[in-house]
Amino acid sequence: MKLLRNYETEFVFGIPGVHTVELYRGIAEAGIQHVTPRHEQSAGFMADGYARATGKVGVCCLITGPGVTNAATPLAQSYSDSIPVLAISSVNKTQSLNLGQGDLHEVPHQQRLTEHFTAFSQTILDVDSIPEVVARAFAVFDSMRPQPVHIEIPIDLLGQSVTWSDQPACRVSSSHAPSSTLQAAAECLQKSQNPAIIVGGGCRNAAAEVRSLAELIQAPAVTTFAGKGIIPESHPLSLGANLLHPPVLDFIADCDAVLAVGTHLSETDIWHRGGDIRFNGTLIRIDVDPRQLYQNAMPAHAMVGDARHALDEISSRIRVLARSVMKANRQSSNAVKQILTECTAHWYSYTDEHTAVWDVLRNALPEDGIVVADSTQLVYSGNYYYPALQPRTYLTSTTGYGTLGYALPAAIGAKLGRPESPVVCVAGDGGFLFTIQELATAAECQLPIVILLWNNGGYGEIRKSFAESKVPLVGVDLQMPDFLTLAKGFGCEAESIGDLERLEKALIAAFKRNCPTLLELRPDQLNRG
Repeated sequence: MKLLRNYETEFVFGIPGVHTVELYRGIAEAGIQHVTPRHEQSAGFMADGYARATGKVGVCCLITGPGVTNAATPLAQSYSDSIPVLAISSVNKTQSLNLGQGDLHEVPHQQRLTEHFTAFSQTILDVDSIPEVVARAFAVFDSMRPQPVHIEIPIDLLGQSVTWSDQPACRVSSSHAPSSTLQAAAECLQKSQNPAIIVGGGCRNAAAEVRSLAELIQAPAVTTFAGKGIIPESHPLSLGANLLHPPVLDFIADCDAVLAVGTHLSETDIWHRGGDIRFNGTLIRIDVDPRQLYQNAMPAHAMVGDARHALDEISSRIRVLARSVMKANRQSSNAVKQILTECTAHWYSYTDEHTAVWDVLRNALPEDGIVVADSTQLVYSGNYYYPALQPRTYLTSTTGYGTLGYALPAAIGAKLGRPESPVVCVAGDGGFLFTIQELATAAECQLPIVILLWNNGGYGEIRKSFAESKVPLVGVDLQMPDFLTLAKGFGCEAESIGDLERLEKALIAAFKRNCPTLLELRPDQLNRG
């Protein structure tokens, strides 16, 4: 833990257990702040939310066996979305590892379980190897696709003394794309008459470079949901997170050059339409993970490297080529407006019911305000409707792994990491019940998080899918608790909002409290004005 402090670790999220007592001695002595969720699943989500909001590494501490298996879902979500999370767990004593002798919490070959959703999973067999393994983990976070790493330590090693606690952190920089490929990409984009940029979550640290290049070549830029806010969605060249809509997909197909940076180009990026994204022009791809460069779409130019460096280099080379963009300026801005207008015809059928809610939320939040979104119909609309204005301000679990229960614990992690930014958790009633116990954690930490609860009486989106498929409704209409009473019982403020004119005032008041606030919206009873 003292070593992790040298790696700038601020928080550890976890539930102590009999196997991890010695780790907790280290947490106390290292001066790292510990946050106790009410379920290990939430420990992983908190670490994820902290990492997404701050760009730092989220750390969670897990007990052998059930602690690790409880955290499997959040680690898989982080793996899918390329989020740097370090999971440290105990494991059974060295002499009985993987023997299946019935030891407490035993999962034979626990490391094999986690290796499926981590960049690597390492069992420590000698305490002197820990600095090397931690350095390897941070090398993944710093220079590769930043997926979770799991380190497990046998309980008989946890009490051993070490001599390396004050060893300085070993950090590396990410690789740079080769000059020849950067030059080819620059020449292609410089010659393009109709360029576009697709921006994924891998560009979170390259927002200025994305914007600079888009303005230089006057290329409309569309983000994935993971990339929301990397280019402000108020920018005249921003197509927002509308990649799923046919007018944007058709525009991409018609472009003579498309630059895709830090994105899978996967089916969840275009969930509304399905299938593949079509590229009839020249496709250029940039990614830190070489395995991603040829997934889902074959590029003409592919380069492995850091997005910030690559984009900056391409812009510099284009400036040397001295392209005039004055004529394209008006054409590109007009094209963006037209495409965005056409997208409204392809919104989800229920989006019109949600827009007023998102408008109020946008008005109430400053530009650095953070929305943490769970899987619910309100969020499915917000993914493309809500205008994010900065990177790391819209955190969603709805793509990739697509788990429920993410929003509340992730919002806790985000608020702890960025205490100066207002944080709103948006969740449906069904998903909220997955992790509702974390209201206790938020209240205990005195966090003024707002929970915007969309209560449609069960699993509304699945109910809709049943109806569309003409399948009798089973398991989707649920008996829900009195959420207001529950929230107050956890030490939170709570209010049912029946009129959207009240919502903005309630949000602003909630941001000023020293406790969480639950604001319940019932769509069938909501006066939208």
